[in-house]
Amino acid sequence: MELILLQKVVNLGGLGDKVRVKPGYGRNYLIPYGKAVPATAENIAAFEAKRAEYEAKAKAVLAEAESRKAGLEGVEIAIAANASPEGKLYGSISARDIAEALTAAGHKVAKSEVILAGPIRAVGEYEVLLHLHADVEVTIKLVVKAEA
Repeated sequence: MELILLQKVVNLGGLGDKVRVKPGYGRNYLIPYGKAVPATAENIAAFEAKRAEYEAKAKAVLAEAESRKAGLEGVEIAIAANASPEGKLYGSISARDIAEALTAAGHKVAKSEVILAGPIRAVGEYEVLLHLHADVEVTIKLVVKAEA
């Protein structure tokens, strides 16, 4: 399936690239989320006519992500969780918990932007990666404490 990308997609291409992907990826993810359109003659002509508009939108989204990154650098959040005396959590800390803690601290972060290597199941300090844009990532510090 050939598509024209309307925005940068990680590990696939940038704005305006003509790419070949598997049909399911194109039909179920790229097209419904507005990241691409089928590479038909009409769509290619329409894209070229609106290219400046798409580039301006992409530049605005990147600038917004860069400003969010500047506000998130050096941020440290603490989450209290129910834990055993040895420091093991009864459950785990998920991406949703981290996103909610950041939002409560005044930083608007979506659950899908939080990248965890695996579940957090023990008390301690962790580095958490936030993927704000295809080109913008920032690392924050997470402190997991036992509830009193």
